[in-house]
Amino acid sequence: MSSLQNSLALVGGVTLICVVLYNLWTARQNAPRQAAPDNAENGKEPVMDDVAKGAADLQDRHLLDDALDILPLPDKKPPLDPLIDVIAPIEVDFQVSGDAALAALPTTRRVGTKPFAVEGLNDTTGEWEMPIAGRRYHAFQAGVQLANRMGALNEIEFSEFVIKAQAFADAINGSPEFPDMLEEVAHGRELDQFASEHDAQLSFTVCATAAAWSPGYIHQHAARWGFVAGVIPGRMVLSAPVQGLPPILSLSFDTQAAMADDPALSAIREFTLSLDVPQVGRDEHAFARLREAARILGKEMDGLITDGAGHALTESDLNAIAADLEQLYDALDKRELSAGSPQARRLFS
Repeated sequence: MSSLQNSLALVGGVTLICVVLYNLWTARQNAPRQAAPDNAENGKEPVMDDVAKGAADLQDRHLLDDALDILPLPDKKPPLDPLIDVIAPIEVDFQVSGDAALAALPTTRRVGTKPFAVEGLNDTTGEWEMPIAGRRYHAFQAGVQLANRMGALNEIEFSEFVIKAQAFADAINGSPEFPDMLEEVAHGRELDQFASEHDAQLSFTVCATAAAWSPGYIHQHAARWGFVAGVIPGRMVLSAPVQGLPPILSLSFDTQAAMADDPALSAIREFTLSLDVPQVGRDEHAFARLREAARILGKEMDGLITDGAGHALTESDLNAIAADLEQLYDALDKRELSAGSPQARRLFS
């Protein structure tokens, strides 16, 4: 073999090796980032300073609950409220047992798209409550919600409400008194208009600017900020401090990626952080926490905060949103539908 052939063979071999190494490097660069081992450097999981700072407040607030392994229950309040419900009193001549009231309730607790409820006046406490077996009641009231995110109560729904409430009253030998339909429907439309003008469901999308993320990588970083896995694959939540209340924030990414046979191979390039404003109390400072979570996770995961349409959000944009939210909170407070209250959670659902 001539020296020329040897040189060409050598050059070809070097070129082939370079191509293989480049392909390996490219594959490595494009592979989704994986969660670090639980026991990484020095036996400790790597926790960034900014992440620890962002989670410190949450840890302090939950310290007692974590120690007791319980969360407080929400205050028990009657579901019917004249602010957001049509209420029809039902008089009875004799006391009615809770068992009889429960047996007389309709099989469904909805009228069209609106919740329907019946309450009894507890003889012992003097408070309205959902009928309970073993107790006795000397008065009842039936109600239907005036509006929700499906729209305002309409004439057909009001008529269905009358039919259901009358059937219940007949079963317990009661006499209902219904308010004027046109007035209540008009009230529902006005309430729905107010709710439409003061509803806010905010979401930020964090997009990968470099390598994609695996589900485990997202879980690991979000967990450091206080998020826990939700019931739905691809969803995490920042839980409320009271058991049974809606989460303060939620984080979601591609469900199919989370359910893949080998999630570690799923390449995710974005996730969404969301806040349902009327569902969370003002004192939770939910928007500030949403903003900080997006900033920290974006920084530590090489992500860019956008509005979901791909437009990057600046500090000026976020400050403007914060100012608008304060005005929204004030308007809800003035209407006695404060964010996070039972009435607001029902109206904005």
